Amino acid sequence: MRWGFFWMVTIAVMLIIWLEWSQLKSKPTKDKLVFISLLLLVWLLSMLDLPNTQGPTTLLRFIFKPFRPLLET
Repeated sequence: MRWGFFWMVTIAVMLIIWLEWSQLKSKPTKDKLVFISLLLLVWLLSMLDLPNTQGPTTLLRFIFKPFRPLLET
């Protein structure tokens, strides 16, 4: 995990919450919940390192590798 990137994104999320919360005080609870949940979702997705994650085709190759000799005839 890249710790510098982790802390930069975490500080950015905290800064967004701090700057926007004064405007959200007058909004309904549902709006606040959506705001927080979207920020948490984006924060979690930024930590996954998706460009270096193996895709679903790798899993399919692993599952069907034993059947390869049967299919090559």
